[in-house]
Amino acid sequence: MPLQNDSIKVTDTTANPAPLGLLGFGMTTVLLNFHNAGYYPLDSMILAMGIFYGGLAQVIAGIMEWKKNNTFGTVAFTSYGMFWLTLVALVTLPKLTFLGWTGPTDISFAVYLTIWGIFTLIMFIGTLKLNRALQFVFGSLALLFFLLAAGKSTGSASIMQFAGYEGIICGASAIYTGLAQVLNEVYGRVVWPICPVKK
Repeated sequence: MPLQNDSIKVTDTTANPAPLGLLGFGMTTVLLNFHNAGYYPLDSMILAMGIFYGGLAQVIAGIMEWKKNNTFGTVAFTSYGMFWLTLVALVTLPKLTFLGWTGPTDISFAVYLTIWGIFTLIMFIGTLKLNRALQFVFGSLALLFFLLAAGKSTGSASIMQFAGYEGIICGASAIYTGLAQVLNEVYGRVVWPICPVKK
């Protein structure tokens, strides 16, 4: 008797990791950019958020997106999680004098921010197939990186302050997008719209 080829369908019942990644990114971005806007100095509150919520939580979200076969989510959350960890390292490692490492110059910091801006701009192209909320997050984030790079390379306090206000808006949009996904799932309907792109 010939063997029968039965197909097995696997249903993914794991939670959506995107809100975790968006909230980790958004809340940390808002807090850092209140500093850039001039409201308070760069201190351990921002660095701790950068390590744990902006950094580790986003990396975890990226790994969870990998399990869901979501390449965009994997690349985005893992990359921006590592961005926050490298940013904290750039600030803190030079203070460990036994390492003998110098801190980044304004020009090298500007190049660092520019490369992240280019990466974000290309990721923004990917959001054109997703939803309007993510388009705003990635579009405003690309602009933020380029503004910060301009501020660092020119030494302009006014550009840095303007970037801070723009960054608060960017971070708030990520918070909105993350919470919208949570509320829409919990209520089973659109509570906060994210405006998906029609396929």
